[in-house]
Amino acid sequence: MSLTGKTLANSYKDILQMGQSNSGIGTSANVVQDGEGTHSALFLSDDSVIISPRNDDTTSAFGVLTTGSTGVFSVDTTNQLVYASGNLVNTQYATFSIGNVETSLFVDDTHHAITFQNANYGVAAYPPAFGTGTDPATTFTTSNGNGTRGSDLVPVLWFVPDAISIDSVTSFEGADAATGDTTRMHLFSYTFTSGSTSALTSGTLLAHNSDVTNAGSEQVYKTSWTVDSAAVTAGKVILAFFKSDSVNSDYSVNITVKYHLT
Repeated sequence: MSLTGKTLANSYKDILQMGQSNSGIGTSANVVQDGEGTHSALFLSDDSVIISPRNDDTTSAFGVLTTGSTGVFSVDTTNQLVYASGNLVNTQYATFSIGNVETSLFVDDTHHAITFQNANYGVAAYPPAFGTGTDPATTFTTSNGNGTRGSDLVPVLWFVPDAISIDSVTSFEGADAATGDTTRMHLFSYTFTSGSTSALTSGTLLAHNSDVTNAGSEQVYKTSWTVDSAAVTAGKVILAFFKSDSVNSDYSVNITVKYHLT
């Protein structure tokens, strides 16, 4: 639209202005208004540009589109999230993994903690056990015993320095013998207490997979987990667990956690 040939009375509402009594753009950011004083989401100064919507917006308070109107960059001010090419810009990944040699130490019907990233149980390999219930135990006490020493617990801990939200969890598992077992996996967060035998408390279920009826070594199983509680506060530790109803096979397991900072 052009203002050519229009009077001020018929066009002033379409003219953007600063509402600064004719002082224009200054050193402080001021809201850009239309000619009748309606505020926009844009603030300007001689050194800064600020976007602050009048109402928080989950679609895009600020966006960049291709010429075909495909979203490239957007800001969700309601949830304080930023997306680039459809992905959260602070998306990250963490991995728990273990090989069939180390899972040969697992016993049936018991939740065993899986090593984080590239850690291993060490020479005196005794995987920490978290009970035989439907879910892993919500506490863990360290002691001078196999599977309960500090050196047994450290390799399975993922420390979370900042608050996160879990987006998805995906796992792969493979058996090493012709006959498999029914397997189950969980992801838990805990409060960690340094220098105490009450090392882990306040266990919270974050995610789990459905039971896998593993038919043995001739196939690999991929499962997408149910996220039960996505939010994890800063300072928590996260552990992943594997359980099988019997020990016909030993297993290699890989678990990928997709998450973002909050």
